[in-house]
Amino acid sequence: MTRYMLLDELLSDQYHDYSLDDLTEEVNYRLAELYPDTDGVGRRTIEKDIFYLEQEGPFMVEIEREWKLAINSDTGKTTKKKCLRYKDPSFCIFKKEMSNDEKHLLKEALSLLGQFEGLPNLEALESLRIGLNHDIADDRTVISFTKNPLENTSLFAKLFTAIAHKQVVEIEYHTFFAPEQKKQIIVHPYLLKEYNRRWFLIAGADSDMKILTFGLERIDKVTPSPLHKYTEASSDISERFEDIIGITFDEKMPTLRIIFWVSDSERHYLETKPMHESQAPIRGESEKQLRDVYKNLSEGRFFRIDCKYNYELIRELTSYGKD
Repeated sequence: MTRYMLLDELLSDQYHDYSLDDLTEEVNYRLAELYPDTDGVGRRTIEKDIFYLEQEGPFMVEIEREWKLAINSDTGKTTKKKCLRYKDPSFCIFKKEMSNDEKHLLKEALSLLGQFEGLPNLEALESLRIGLNHDIADDRTVISFTKNPLENTSLFAKLFTAIAHKQVVEIEYHTFFAPEQKKQIIVHPYLLKEYNRRWFLIAGADSDMKILTFGLERIDKVTPSPLHKYTEASSDISERFEDIIGITFDEKMPTLRIIFWVSDSERHYLETKPMHESQAPIRGESEKQLRDVYKNLSEGRFFRIDCKYNYELIRELTSYGKD
């Protein structure tokens, strides 16, 4: 039954092309996560499972088979493979109704994603939001965020979908200095990150898996590239931002201990809204030593942060001016 549930999820996936071998590999990968001490199953077992779902069991599902192009990971050559998926894209054997508590929680989660409202590539999310509003009589806004304006909202939706469904994409982009010169690159998208009311795509280059950052306002076109197999990032992408302020990350730059002084008029603001999560006040003997060196700074407070040097760090520090 576990294999049937896994196959049901894979066969209803409209974003990937799974051959019988791919299904076997993916089912074994997920089985290993669920039951680490058990052996995997063979291709023949998965073949029998699909036959049962399609012909013998109570489900009698309709599965379509279609030849698709694929790139052989060993040779790099393009080949054909027979892919399987449900004929009806919306079909699913195992469905579960949501409780009222789950509906309320999901509605609040969707309210946090207010910038998704009306996006052409996320009709399912929009219809879910509208449906939940019909189901739940109380439609008050509980949490409100400043929305980040996006000129090309369909671009955001395509990248959101590609990351969620682990799709390789080709992006066409330009630089600020030469907007008329278009460049293309195939990438494995990992994260959409917002900073200072701008959105960025963090992705790995298909050629060498180097982590790249693209401002969404400089991306002109996104096209799925199903011939390429998606590769996960070698490390947690979110961890890259633990050692920096903003978005610019230089792997060669060391993490620095940075000490700065803040005036009394601004220190309470910095205490309640730290510049970086590593921020801490300097007290005791260390503070006394700093007071001896910087005798003109008799008031205020010294703080420290541990992060990499980048443009955003300097901009954040200098934004307080004389304070």
